[in-house]
Amino acid sequence: MITNDAIILGMLAAILGFVFYTAGSEHRFWKRFYRFVPALLLCYFLPSLLTTFGIIDAEASQLYYVASRYLLPASLVLLTLSIDLKGIISLGPKALIMFLTGTLGIVIGGPLALIIMSAIDPDLLGVSGPEAVWRGMTTVAGSWIGGGANQTAMKEIFSVGDQVFSAMVAVDVIIANVWMAVLLIMAGNAKQLDARRGADTTAITELREKVEEIQKRHSRIPSLPDLMLIAAVGFGITAIAHAFADVLAPWFQENAPHLDRYSLTSPFFWLIIVATTLGVAMAFSPAKQLEGAGASKVGSVFIYFLVATIGTHMDITALRDSPELFLLGAIWMAVHAGLLLLVAKLIKAPTFFMAVGSQANVGGAASAPVVAAAFHPSLAPVGVLLAVMGYALGTYAAWFCGLLLQTIAGS
Repeated sequence: MITNDAIILGMLAAILGFVFYTAGSEHRFWKRFYRFVPALLLCYFLPSLLTTFGIIDAEASQLYYVASRYLLPASLVLLTLSIDLKGIISLGPKALIMFLTGTLGIVIGGPLALIIMSAIDPDLLGVSGPEAVWRGMTTVAGSWIGGGANQTAMKEIFSVGDQVFSAMVAVDVIIANVWMAVLLIMAGNAKQLDARRGADTTAITELREKVEEIQKRHSRIPSLPDLMLIAAVGFGITAIAHAFADVLAPWFQENAPHLDRYSLTSPFFWLIIVATTLGVAMAFSPAKQLEGAGASKVGSVFIYFLVATIGTHMDITALRDSPELFLLGAIWMAVHAGLLLLVAKLIKAPTFFMAVGSQANVGGAASAPVVAAAFHPSLAPVGVLLAVMGYALGTYAAWFCGLLLQTIAGS
């Protein structure tokens, strides 16, 4: 068993490099393989094999701590740095409505799924402490609204046990990727679906032209000063967030301990909240220009290392022992999908807005561009744009969903 974190880090980097290299390969085998197996799934699954077969000792490793305390807040800053509120508003009300509908579907879908499943299997509410099912569900809410960063935030904020977390990561990845496959199928039949609902797709054409123009205007090859500034902004704001967390959490612990129920005594809660808030604020400063040099790409690198470290804590046999959790996740996603389809029909929203609005929630910046590009390659940044909105809302919405789940569980 390998216990040296330097070796484990190198192994995780090699795994991520292998996944992204093969995912971008033009070889016929890999193109077919990734048509059915999402790259993100492998970023979770392959590291989990290191633990499953006893190659590494994930419990003794400090890599997850480093990734969650240093890389996570930095990635939140760099991902929210590119948020363009004016750009999102200019997408039109239907795009925002579908995105927010997707968020609402996840926030209320979790509690509804827990209520339904607890009626079928009352034992789901019988477990208390860190391994309680409702706690594990908060990490799924964080992942489906914001992404891996918010998932980790919920794990720490609600003190989720490793066993239920492993099971919920499996539920998250499997259910989310099944739904992504459905969205890609819908993208291939978008014209027929839009015609059936009488949706106006002229905005999509205008949107595509605008995105192409923005890309040409702002993108550039990053220089060394650009990359150093990106690191300075990401880790500088992370330092500020840690400083605030070190003051605010103890203050609430001493002066308002009863607010522990709302996570206000948790240093990690304040770390994430401050990092996200300052990241959004920086989007209105000249630092926003760093996105043209790839600030969000650097943030995504941090996220994938975080995903890999999470994968080392994932028990891939968990679903075999807990099929009821898989059904719980399926009901949850059904609520999300059903609400989206209903609202899309009522407002005659294009399939593009519905699909990307959903994946911006469920998949985040890692996969929302994939779904957007399925409609047209130049529209991929739109998926990123909405996904970044998800990163900004993810912490707050998932936290609220967690409070609803906690209330239902009576904890």
